[in-house]
Amino acid sequence: MEFLQQLINGLSLGAIYALIALGYTMVYGVLRFINFAHSDVFMVGAFAGFYLGRVLPAASFGGGLLVLFGAMVICAVLGVVIEKLAYRPLRGRSTLTVLITAIGVSLLLQNAGQLIFGANPKSFPKLFPQHNFTFGGMVLSSDQIAVFVVTIAILLGLHYIVMKTRIGTAMRALSFNPTAASLVGINNDMVISFTFALGSALAAAGGILYAINYPSIDPLMGTLPGLKAFVAAVLGGIGNIPGAALGGVLLGLIETLVVAMGGSTYRDAVAFAVLILILLVRPSGLLGKLQAEKV
Repeated sequence: MEFLQQLINGLSLGAIYALIALGYTMVYGVLRFINFAHSDVFMVGAFAGFYLGRVLPAASFGGGLLVLFGAMVICAVLGVVIEKLAYRPLRGRSTLTVLITAIGVSLLLQNAGQLIFGANPKSFPKLFPQHNFTFGGMVLSSDQIAVFVVTIAILLGLHYIVMKTRIGTAMRALSFNPTAASLVGINNDMVISFTFALGSALAAAGGILYAINYPSIDPLMGTLPGLKAFVAAVLGGIGNIPGAALGGVLLGLIETLVVAMGGSTYRDAVAFAVLILILLVRPSGLLGKLQAEKV
């Protein structure tokens, strides 16, 4: 029974990592660079939920979903603004230039967050009705159920968008060959902006779900979960959407099991050690494919 309890806890944490990792992998799939500001969009999403939760009716399923949707919209707009102001002018520049810019945007968001929200941690409000369901000796909280339901719904919606819609087809075409995509009439700028909006909305959802399960938020809260989600994306195969989801779930399970065995001090070290081990065996990640690059 203890194993099942830790399994549920690990799946809940892994689902959150998966949502953040999807944003990393989507941007990488389209533009071939890592948006390190993504972890701080996660933080902005949590704070958006914090302030919306004080205005909108909370502790109800309808109110909680409204807060979640509002935070996703706010971060989607933020993602588009970041792409247009910080990354679009650098398109065609070296990967190192864009990477340094991404780190700069991350630091800007962190310091702006401390200026606007304050540096002290804040207690996140209850968005959904609180109830614990007991099965034998196993406990499943309503917040964990919310994580599972929201994550599954978002993953299904993302799969539909990417695989069944015109904009999803354009995203896949742009990922495969940007020049050819533009030659057949695809507006690359619009597709890239949509990708940033979608990835940032996923980060906001991850921020809300993280905050309701670990209800203390601050402007630097995105650093460690963001790094873990990046590890998850690389673990599953960076640029591969199912791989990002798989990597997030595996990482959450590994961390939780390490803590259950009394190794909470080493949970972060174990997570990165697993990444190194996987990359030694499969450099492209679990579901990734090796691709030849022109140099």
